[in-house]
Amino acid sequence: MTQPEDQRWMALALSLGTRGLGQTWPNPAVGCVIVKDGRLLARGWTQAGGRPHAEQLALSKLPEGAACGATAYVTLEPCSHTGQTPPCASALIKAGLARVVVAIGDPDPRVSGRGLAMLREAGIEVVTGVLEGDARRIQQGFLMRVTKGRPMVTLKLASSFDGRIATATGESQWITGPQARLQVQALRASHDAVMVGGSTAREDLPSLTLRGMGDRRQPVRIAVSAGLDIPMHGPLAEDASGAPVWLIHGGSAPQSARNFWTARGATLLEVAAGPSGLDMAAAFQALGQAGLTRVLCEGGGSLAASLLAVDVVDHVVGFTAGVMLGARGLPNLGALDYPALADAPRFSLTETRRIGEDVMHVWQRVVF
Repeated sequence: MTQPEDQRWMALALSLGTRGLGQTWPNPAVGCVIVKDGRLLARGWTQAGGRPHAEQLALSKLPEGAACGATAYVTLEPCSHTGQTPPCASALIKAGLARVVVAIGDPDPRVSGRGLAMLREAGIEVVTGVLEGDARRIQQGFLMRVTKGRPMVTLKLASSFDGRIATATGESQWITGPQARLQVQALRASHDAVMVGGSTAREDLPSLTLRGMGDRRQPVRIAVSAGLDIPMHGPLAEDASGAPVWLIHGGSAPQSARNFWTARGATLLEVAAGPSGLDMAAAFQALGQAGLTRVLCEGGGSLAASLLAVDVVDHVVGFTAGVMLGARGLPNLGALDYPALADAPRFSLTETRRIGEDVMHVWQRVVF
């Protein structure tokens, strides 16, 4: 039975869980708090790399027997299978919990109801569905990887007021201000990977690393180029950050380029050709198979258009600057073929915020 304080404690657990976003893949970013007699005993969230799990971390902070008769608030169904660690459901049972409140079930076939069943069979009261909508929003990437086979995709577009990302001569640094660029770093921090197209990799020589966000796991750096035409100098080839480099390419990529990047520790993912280059739907299935749950696409325009064309964009984050570049400027999206307005992808506005001298607007996919 739901109790009046359940939402308050679950909100805390959800807040803790978000600390793991971008850090825990392929595992979900889970939060857990343990409460007894209205007092917080311990809290935890899934740590970088996915271990320890939130429940295990919270329980480890308590002396033996301290959790007996307490309530645990967990944002995702406790695991019921033995992997690198014993099942979290077993740990909660062993600790003597009287009650476990869960936001959402885990669709992973290895768990999917078994964790809840284990708790109930041990005589523990189980309550589900508390702040379920918030939990599904936070866990969207993990849920999509399990149920659809691909990660959640966020498309970031930073442009002039009239939707341009560079002048007619190609100058693009910087259209938006320093506060907006810092916000982009925060976006990177909450995603498992950062993706750019081959033209962006060639023209901007981006590092795609996380900067100014403290000691956090670096995102995977992904570049997409059918012919593996990625500069063999610059940050992706030469930096020592330790951030992984994954390159998505087609069958036509020359062996010499494959050998070069393999020798530098890059992971190569070959996908089939698609109508406008590579089959990006297949590419994201490959990324999901590799364990990624949240991917931030930072452009350029051709890549952004290709993702919209295959309907894999779940969120759009736009940064708009108060500058006009005109029709000769480079548009933030490449060509898209939608004969009718009703055919175009549509997104719903969820947030608008001033960031320095720029405007950030956040949109989510509209599903009919």
